[in-house]
Amino acid sequence: MENNKKEAGHKFLARLGKTRLRPGGKKATDWLFKQAEFTPQSQVLEIACNMGTTSIEIAKRFNCHIIGIDMDKMALEKAKQNVIKNNLSESVDIKQADASKLPFADNSFDIVINEAMLTMYANKAKAHLLKEYFRVLKPGGKLLTHDIMLLNPEHSQDVMEQIHHAINVNAQPMSHNAWINLFSSIGFSHIKSVHSPMTLMSPKGMIIDEGFFGALKIVRNALHKQNRPQFLKMFKTFRKNKKYLNYIAVCSVKPK
Repeated sequence: MENNKKEAGHKFLARLGKTRLRPGGKKATDWLFKQAEFTPQSQVLEIACNMGTTSIEIAKRFNCHIIGIDMDKMALEKAKQNVIKNNLSESVDIKQADASKLPFADNSFDIVINEAMLTMYANKAKAHLLKEYFRVLKPGGKLLTHDIMLLNPEHSQDVMEQIHHAINVNAQPMSHNAWINLFSSIGFSHIKSVHSPMTLMSPKGMIIDEGFFGALKIVRNALHKQNRPQFLKMFKTFRKNKKYLNYIAVCSVKPK
């Protein structure tokens, strides 16, 4: 029981059967895809690929090559299994790598996608990560990100204390202007963004992300005795604070 209490929220939801572990779910990821303008020739890097859901979708929909990296060995193993299951071993390459020191040459990728990760870092660390993403992008390349946004920064301390307690992760989201200014300070240009209410744990969002039967499976697993306390804590906390939190999806460009 103690282990469950300390389990990170995204790992807990993955254990329940959730495949999309992003604050804006499929809606936000689809917006990023539209901005990317993938082609079969695109060289793509997904940072924090987790179980490979997005990497697999990109390879299937756009027939391009993608490298997915993560530090979580269990998630990487699941990602590799998912790639094999989808017959995409030639299109999707899954590797263990550290986002803070990417093992790739300068100007290697047309597109870098990183969802629901920057939020988990302090602002200085966010900037360091973005500098690495900027480095490995080709001139004219696009960075696609998707994170949590604060709507009312003046209430942020209390809201984030509740979120930390619910998800067992020290998330540090920012306001819309702070996010945009961060990307601009690194050197990115042509910055576009959208934001909207988070869908991660809303009933409607779960059905859109996972399908009706997938959502039903998650709820059934969540209601098991050992899972119920954490699930209800997370669900109630996000619902209580929904007026203070949005997802934000951002597309930014490395100048030519």
